[in-house]
Amino acid sequence: MSGRCQSCGMPLSKDPEGGGSEADGSLSTTYCSICYAEGAFRHPDASLSEFQAYCVDALAAKGMPRILAWAFTRGMGKLDRWREA
Repeated sequence: MSGRCQSCGMPLSKDPEGGGSEADGSLSTTYCSICYAEGAFRHPDASLSEFQAYCVDALAAKGMPRILAWAFTRGMGKLDRWREA
């Protein structure tokens, strides 16, 4: 297990479902359940900048200060999902 979702960077240990799901129903050890389900990305057409904005909004909605949420997303371009794109 990589330890962090390779789409958003969330620690997989913080994922309430333990990770996303593969097409065969098995647990993904690469992506979290917020980003990935049934073997596909939940936001397949989002660009990196669009997905970063989505994540900032989602984190802010959960009470995280926007500046901290913004800082959290700055490294997303180095994750596997975005390096492959």
